[in-house]
Parts: sequence; structure tokens; C-alpha cells
Amino acid sequence: MFVLINMAMTADGKIATADRRLHSCGSRRDQEHLLELRATADAVMCGAGTVNEEPVQLGPGPERFRRLRRHRGLAEHNLRVVVSGRGSLSPEAEVFRHRHSPIVVLASEAIPGARLRALRAVADEVLIRGRQTVDWGAAFEDLEKRWGVRRLLAEGGARLNAALWAAGLVDELHLTICPRLFGGRASPTIADGPGASRLADAAQMELRSCCRVGDELFVVYGATGR
Repeated sequence: MFVLINMAMTADGKIATADRRLHSCGSRRDQEHLLELRATADAVMCGAGTVNEEPVQLGPGPERFRRLRRHRGLAEHNLRVVVSGRGSLSPEAEVFRHRHSPIVVLASEAIPGARLRALRAVADEVLIRGRQTVDWGAAFEDLEKRWGVRRLLAEGGARLNAALWAAGLVDELHLTICPRLFGGRASPTIADGPGASRLADAAQMELRSCCRVGDELFVVYGATGR
């Protein structure tokens, strides 16, 4: 499976303000870029925090993007995947109110029974893979075999991105650098969590392209060795 991450960040590397109330810092062109990437993917994936906090649908968007998908031989509507290892995903989230394509929830055995039942009532499938955290290898194998996912677009948040990098599953990073500064020690970056303690432990990437549109930079990095 080919995995790409798409994120927009400020010039100081933040994806949200310290109170996490403001997430979007990209322009209209950045939003179009997101939909263009979705039009290349079998599945779009987000973490539960992002889905709980924002009114996202994770769908392909307007007709012209669905037409692009059909032209490429993809299903008109992409599979939607939400990661919620311990079941923090709300069954009332906006994503469940739009039934244009299946929704798969990835969880671990640590999910409480009541939360599991609630999510099974609204999702098309809840995949339990891993004991305390999601077993990414097993989960992605199931997505590929059971749902035909060969290209997956991840859209955050920060903890999900960090987990994917730690598991060595990221092939490509699409990064929009926006001309703003949020500041704040508590403001999340594109990859939160424990992080690397040594330079040798850092995820290695190589620059594949860089394009300026207005005051934004659209950068693509590839993971070395993949």
C-alpha cells in the first residue's frame, strides 16, 4: 500500500493554535490541493480527534473531483477510515451523517465494550487490530485485502501522523507551508508524540518537488528507502 500524508502548517511548524480552536491556516488553493490528492486515493484517513473537532466528511468533494476519480478508474467516492484506538470517536461526529461511502473505524482491543457497540452501530466496519494500540501492519493488510485499498491518504492529526512515521509506513509527505505564525509551546506540529531523541532516529526524507503559489509553498517529500 502506498501511504501519503497531506498537511498544512504555519511558517513556525504549527497545525493549530495552542487551544486547538483554529486548525485551518491554508488558502483556497490549499483546499483544492487536498481534494486533488483525495482524487488519487482509494481511502482517506483521519484520527478521531480531528473528526471529533471538525465538521469533516472525508469525501471526494464536488463533481469535478469525482469525475477525476472515475477517469482514473477509481470508485466515485473514496473509502473513509477513522482511527480511534480506544474508542474516543463520537458516534455523533459529522462524518457519520453523510453516507455516500463506507466508513471503517480502526481500533485496538483496549476499546471499551460500550464504545465498540456504539461505533459498530454507525460505522460500516470496526476493525480491531492490536492490543493496546492499533497494529498498523495488520490493519493496513486488512484494508488492502478486504476493501481494496492500494493508495491511502492520511490527513492527520499529529498523533496519527507520528504513529504512521514510527511504523515506517509513510511513502510521501505533501506539505503546504503557510505565511502565518501561531507560536505557542503547546501548539501541535504535524507529528506529535514522544518524537526522536537523536538525529539518527529521525525519519529521513528527500525533497521531490517544491512549488510556490502566491505566498504559500507546496512541498513534496519522499521517505528514503521506500
